[in-house]
Amino acid sequence: MLEVETSLHECLQKFFGFDSFKGQQEAIITSLLEGKDTFVIMPTGGGKSLCYQLPALVSEGTAIIISPLIALMKNQVDALRNFGNEDGIAHFLNSSLTKAEIATVKQDIKAGKTKLLYVAPESLTKEDNIAFFNEIKISFFAIDEAHCISEWGHDFRPEYRRLRPIIEQIGKVPIIALTATATPKVQQDIQKNLGMTAANLYKSSFNRNNLYYEVRPKNNVVKEIIKYIKGQQGKSGIVYCLSRKKVEELAETLRVNGVKALPYHAGLEAKERAKTQDAFLMEDIDVIVATIAFGMGIDKPDVRFVVHHDIPKSLEGYYQETGRAGRDGGEGNCVTFYSHDDIVKLEKFMKGKPVAEQEIGKQLLLETVSYAETSSCRRKFLLHYFGEEFDEVGCGGMCDNCRNPKQKFEGMDDIALAIEAVSDVKEKFKTKDVINVLLGNVTSTTKSYKHNELECFGKGAEDDKSEKYWNAVIRQALVTGLLSKDIENYGLLKLTKEGKAFMDEPYSIMVTKDHDYEGTETDDDEEGPSGSGGKGGSGADEILFSALKDLLKQTANKLKLPPYVIFQEVSLEEMAIQYPIKMDELVNITGVGQGKAQKFGKPFLDLISKYVEENEIERPLDMVVKSIINKSGLKVYVIQNIDRKLPLEDIASSKGLSLSDLIAEIERIVSSGTKVNINYYINDILDEDKQEEAMEYFKESDSDSIALALKELGEDEYTEEEIRLMRIKFMSEFGN
Repeated sequence: MLEVETSLHECLQKFFGFDSFKGQQEAIITSLLEGKDTFVIMPTGGGKSLCYQLPALVSEGTAIIISPLIALMKNQVDALRNFGNEDGIAHFLNSSLTKAEIATVKQDIKAGKTKLLYVAPESLTKEDNIAFFNEIKISFFAIDEAHCISEWGHDFRPEYRRLRPIIEQIGKVPIIALTATATPKVQQDIQKNLGMTAANLYKSSFNRNNLYYEVRPKNNVVKEIIKYIKGQQGKSGIVYCLSRKKVEELAETLRVNGVKALPYHAGLEAKERAKTQDAFLMEDIDVIVATIAFGMGIDKPDVRFVVHHDIPKSLEGYYQETGRAGRDGGEGNCVTFYSHDDIVKLEKFMKGKPVAEQEIGKQLLLETVSYAETSSCRRKFLLHYFGEEFDEVGCGGMCDNCRNPKQKFEGMDDIALAIEAVSDVKEKFKTKDVINVLLGNVTSTTKSYKHNELECFGKGAEDDKSEKYWNAVIRQALVTGLLSKDIENYGLLKLTKEGKAFMDEPYSIMVTKDHDYEGTETDDDEEGPSGSGGKGGSGADEILFSALKDLLKQTANKLKLPPYVIFQEVSLEEMAIQYPIKMDELVNITGVGQGKAQKFGKPFLDLISKYVEENEIERPLDMVVKSIINKSGLKVYVIQNIDRKLPLEDIASSKGLSLSDLIAEIERIVSSGTKVNINYYINDILDEDKQEEAMEYFKESDSDSIALALKELGEDEYTEEEIRLMRIKFMSEFGN
């Protein structure tokens, strides 16, 4: 057993200034000081660091803390040095140090000054470091961010897999592994890989009752983020983006709009990152715009909001990032902007990775989609994901779904039908396959396994029930514990004991329909024919929206055009929020642009003007977002080269784009009202009959959906890109 100089409570007061321990901290520290392997699952803000810092300070020798991030090490070492007069009390050893600095660190350890040494996993594997560690007295090993060991964790690091053999090489001392996010599967992975199956396990509740969770549709996202931050004047916040490029752009846009913000991502110099982190901690800036490289272990207790410009790749990532808000127990708002288009992008990023990795990535992504689109309590959903039961009454309106509940309906029969389908397919298929059985969709899987011969085949297709509807039903069955997912086997649906009991004696279960985030736009400068976007809580004036929709229908009938060619629903929705009454205001509405405003705008402006006057509407003050990124350069380049009749492949490669990305850019140009003529290119790839057939289809169809067009025109006859090009031709000729 390790020696303890004075009582733990005295040390807690002496070193950290606290009168009492929080949650299970005391039991965890005692377990470690008794020389037992200890496994800690504790949410961000629960006081994880203290669980190894205090025992390190009172034990003989040096504790080795394995941590994945240099920024985290610096932050914690600085904090620890404030506890005593001696800087040598804590050090870090990683690639950022010079040879002279490494020599100083080793000298302090040998002299017995250093109680905590933070080490990157890469540094631990170096032969000379292993030799050095064999010469010194080590009190224990602490493995922070232990979820990095698991491929099912949100931040898998292969080098973490090599930790156990190296620790054994150095000598037998206790190990404490700590993580803020671990699903049952990740927990099992960590214990198995570290040889800690017999360790004392301490698992705290994942519920952070001071955090408010909200998911918003991704319309005019930059404008919405600026508006949101301006409403949080003087408060500290973090905005997460997926790409470094977006981080740079958004930070600059925030700055020119009067927000004290800086970017943070792994591509910046280490010194610059450290400087930015210090500026945030010292409150010289209010907002950090970052990729997920920022914030692991950032010790700022009063972060008041965490905004996600993009939905994260996994719920563990989301939970950890949102967990950086309100660590002092005070206000913490977590706002995420979500569009289904983001999921498509994330799936594309996975291509080229090993199949097993892709499968894992897809499953993690599906859980994120489920969380974003659910209309039931978000807190209950999140805690269920981490293997914790929670009654949504306890949420107390601390998520958007509980604060503004959607109407529920009796789901007993449909849940029973879904469970029956899972049972009939012998519990060997994923959600998507089960839904295909319920809807009577004939797919290659359906045919191969003769699912079309099952009694339940097609039983769920009545009353216009859709895939989205059945997703909500199955989701509810999962959260209530009637079904479970076999995570080991790619997410196959299984019946639980409770599910079997429900089959024998069904009882009332209320279900809510999911939110619809289809067709929401990825950015305010990225209009495009993205389908008709539902009005998911966007605050549009319902009466005006309805009147604009009627006018759109009349105009479309008069011009013998599908309505979406004139204006998409998302444009009408914004008109019903912004109330534009002048041509220059209409031009700024998403998806309108100069061309469409001039061609179709007058009757719409007249209608809005009359409505505003009759109802004495106080129009919102236009919030003009100052833009710093001029994206019109690409637009001009594309139009000029199409005019020169250059092959689209050449235009794409000259700008480092894929053909699909270039087509998306042309779609944006056309949907905002500019006419382009790509007949020269289409004539080379499609014969006249096919072109006529596609043009006829778009003329007759009320939907601009590519998937629907492919289905109707035949996937064997056309590729997706050919259909997109034909839609551009149609929109250009008839709408612009």
